[in-house]
Amino acid sequence: MASPEITVLALAGLLQTAQLAGFSVLAQRQVGRRAAMGPRDTVAGPLPGMAGRMQRAVANHFEGLTLFTLAVVVVTLGEAGSTLTAACAWIYLAARILYVPAYLRGWVPGRSIIWLVGFTATVVMILASLF
Repeated sequence: MASPEITVLALAGLLQTAQLAGFSVLAQRQVGRRAAMGPRDTVAGPLPGMAGRMQRAVANHFEGLTLFTLAVVVVTLGEAGSTLTAACAWIYLAARILYVPAYLRGWVPGRSIIWLVGFTATVVMILASLF
């Protein structure tokens, strides 16, 4: 059976997949299927509105997922898994799930607070692997 941290990493990957699918749908609605399927030469700059917000949420999760993956690898290879690191992994995932609607709805400062919770959980996992 996989560790809680590995399980959460797999779920975070599925979340990213769902976000990419959501972005694809929103972007196609905005620019049209023909433009979305083409080389996008005629789509200038970032997308506005919900499609743009979803695009930025996806990009933000790629950034967070990189650091979270590092945390999971360090905890797992260092055999430093604990109740604390498992809780932090689940907190990270919950924060990332909440972050999507927070970003899409423009919750201020809620979006930033949610991001900070997930980021802090990741950093605590890394620190826990050192002690």
